[in-house]
Amino acid sequence: MNPSGLLASTVIAVALSLPAGLQAERLSGEDILADADARIEKHRKGDAVVQVVDAAGKAVAGATVRVEQTRHAFLFGSNVFMWGRCKTPEQERTYRQRFAEVLNYATLPYYWAWYNAQKDQPGHPYREQVARWCKEHGIATKGHPLAWNCGDPPGLPDDPSEVFRLQLGRITDCVQHFRGLIDRWDVVNEATHFERQSFWKRSPKLTKAWDHVGRIEFTKQCFATARKANPNATLLINDYRADRDYAALIEKLVDKNGKRIYDVIGIQSHMHAGVWQTRHVWGVCERFARFGVPLHFTETTVISRFGNAEGEAYQAKETVRFYTVLFSHPAVEAITWWDFSDQRAWKGAPAGWLRADMSPKPVFGEMKKLIKGKWWTKFEGKTDRAGELRFRGFRGSYKVEAVTPDGRRGEGQFGLSKTGRLVVRVGTGGR
Repeated sequence: MNPSGLLASTVIAVALSLPAGLQAERLSGEDILADADARIEKHRKGDAVVQVVDAAGKAVAGATVRVEQTRHAFLFGSNVFMWGRCKTPEQERTYRQRFAEVLNYATLPYYWAWYNAQKDQPGHPYREQVARWCKEHGIATKGHPLAWNCGDPPGLPDDPSEVFRLQLGRITDCVQHFRGLIDRWDVVNEATHFERQSFWKRSPKLTKAWDHVGRIEFTKQCFATARKANPNATLLINDYRADRDYAALIEKLVDKNGKRIYDVIGIQSHMHAGVWQTRHVWGVCERFARFGVPLHFTETTVISRFGNAEGEAYQAKETVRFYTVLFSHPAVEAITWWDFSDQRAWKGAPAGWLRADMSPKPVFGEMKKLIKGKWWTKFEGKTDRAGELRFRGFRGSYKVEAVTPDGRRGEGQFGLSKTGRLVVRVGTGGR
């Protein structure tokens, strides 16, 4: 199977995510959690066959086959805003090492006000460095955000029409420049309630441009511009609202032919004031799964309250619960944490998986146990008379090594989606 097909979107009817005979509104948190492992088994795994043959193509029975997953298809991520910015070289090494140790997805910063802190000098070079490091470590990347009225960049004119023209030009520049290196984008951020007063004070020129063009038309043109700049990119609408108002906005994001203009729905889940209860998490998934596209939880935080061992234990427990619910819902394809470390964290919130000195909190260990343990496939078995070993594993990339009873060896790699098959050819002699 071609590994490039791993990230292709698979939309599963919402009805399949519910236990038989139950309606969404009747589910309890206990019901949802009790059935999570069964849903994960059903929706996150695929069936595979490894066949071992000799140089002549004859099946080899009794060969020992070692199967090891190398990457998840599901995107477990975080923003990577501290890359290259840690206080000491040792902290920098630790930050990168622990990021790559567990995660396969990174969000890079594209906030216009900071990206163009100096007029006509976009921040391309730094992002190129980060994106190349991610690519070298098998980490998928996303840019965030292309359009958001939070912080006017320097030099914007007063004319809202001209501001809008510059906004579209900025989208074209970023998407084209990073094409092939970054092909996922949060195109428009927080459009549902873009006019809220705090933004008007902080971004008067951008907010006036949004207001001048109109919320829906502004959003549509931003998406059309990003699509033209890279037709193969995955484009997200993203919002901190996870309610009916956001759903109502999404319903309007269609072109003149009624075709949706976005590929993925992004949902923020900052839980500084208190964690989302299981039933609420499930309800949010169901609300947006009806649109028939993948859901990405784009900005997730659970803080380690009180700054002590009790608070860190609380964070670990609640994060495991939250991820378990999301990983078990078939519409969800990605979860991004915000921030990976407490050092210079957003709003100073102690939500990191690492402390400010880059030492791991309990949440780091517990999530590693899930992502690279419970939700990771690695085993050994022997081929049958047909030279085959069948197994069911988590969707993703795999490496396989086969050793025949007389010591001949072979190896291979393949991608497992719903199904997968790999033929391993062994040599004519032992080695």
